[in-house]
Amino acid sequence: MDDDNADVIKFKKLRRFNLIMGFLHFVQAAIMLAIANYDVQMRFTTSYIDAANGFPPTGPGDAMLLFSVPLGPMVAIFLLMSAIAHFSVSTFGYKWYVENLKQNMNKARWFEYAVSSSFMLVVIAWLCGMFDFISIMLLFSLNACMNLFGYMMEAHNQNTKKTDWTSFIFGCFAGLIPWIALFMYFTGVRGGSPPGFVYGIMISIAFFFNIFAINMILQYKKVGKWKDYLYGERVYIILSLVAKTALAWQVFSGTMVA
Repeated sequence: MDDDNADVIKFKKLRRFNLIMGFLHFVQAAIMLAIANYDVQMRFTTSYIDAANGFPPTGPGDAMLLFSVPLGPMVAIFLLMSAIAHFSVSTFGYKWYVENLKQNMNKARWFEYAVSSSFMLVVIAWLCGMFDFISIMLLFSLNACMNLFGYMMEAHNQNTKKTDWTSFIFGCFAGLIPWIALFMYFTGVRGGSPPGFVYGIMISIAFFFNIFAINMILQYKKVGKWKDYLYGERVYIILSLVAKTALAWQVFSGTMVA
């Protein structure tokens, strides 16, 4: 009975922790929307083969503008997504959240990360010079798959006596390719170099993305405090806040000051 009471207390503390983190994400998103310079536009283009030149094509056609969106809302949106996720598991989804945590799973985490971290990567890709929307769409999808492999890692290992790392390995591959593409754009800049804040973004966010994987390794290896799944859950939540905060305000300081 004492163990049951201890678990109830831990879950209640985690619920409060999620509410606080949701509030921190939401406040930052609201500030970003209020003070951002909406003149900064993310323009997405693509190019198609000009059939008049025959086949095989001799090169890409002229780039054409598909659409543009203000950078401010694009930065705010991944903060809002996290806020919604935290508020959801703290209120109407709390019972479902706890049931999953008792099985060493958090489905909500992977679904939210699949979307929010992919939006983060789109912003980084655009700052590095990836403007082609089709490339952006593929990058978004590959990063989302990386997070869904995290979901599969937790789901698959519900039924194994020994940890099966297959999903983790596939997820690492899916997550690595977008960063290779970003660094190719980043290092291929001509006529100068990217501004300092872009260097900061590339280094800091790449670092945080890798820490997420390390957190999972520590959970499944049951190293120290990570023997308790809820400790790793808290680390995920903190990493998410720090990574999104770092990206949002680095982008703001570099591009969106009115």
